Amino acid sequence: MLVHPVTLEGRSVRLEPLSLSHLADLGEVAFDEEIWRYTTSVIEKPEDLREYVETALQWQEEGIALPFATVDKQSGRAVGSTRYAAIDGANRRLEIGWTWIGREFQRTYVNTEAKCLMLAHAFEKLNCMRVEFKTDSLNEKSRRALLRIGAKEEGTFRNHMIMPSGRIRHSVYYSIIDTEWPEVKSALEEKLKRIEVRG
Repeated sequence: MLVHPVTLEGRSVRLEPLSLSHLADLGEVAFDEEIWRYTTSVIEKPEDLREYVETALQWQEEGIALPFATVDKQSGRAVGSTRYAAIDGANRRLEIGWTWIGREFQRTYVNTEAKCLMLAHAFEKLNCMRVEFKTDSLNEKSRRALLRIGAKEEGTFRNHMIMPSGRIRHSVYYSIIDTEWPEVKSALEEKLKRIEVRG
């Protein structure tokens, strides 16, 4: 399973390989403490955001992640970022995570279509047998969103991370496996149709 930079194009969202050229757009939406509340990142100023992107690109160079800029096609702006990580080619699995979206684009078509694009690529092009997700046990919004896209809760890694505040984080893991993908895909496509009708 070879994971190379790729652009994933949907009706309203384009996921393109993350680069330093996205910093200006991302800087318009990133400096919102609510976005980072349940993450191990602290993004308060442009230098923090640059370091975040540079780290993602370093992980890409090392072959352990593939970061994307999440572009809203209507405005043409990058409105967030996401990535494949924990790439394990031998066992045909990877994680989708490090996902954040500017507040005005949250709970819109953006996250649903981005997840649909990434899952389709993972299962249909990369031949994954498992895609996993994790989130802070306190992040109810993220936990609900993962269930909405069809992921199944698997369990909790207790005392999993130390947050910047010093709080000990428990992480809840979710997954979608290859045999579940056709049903998950159909449900996601229906969700996107409903969003488009309402829009």
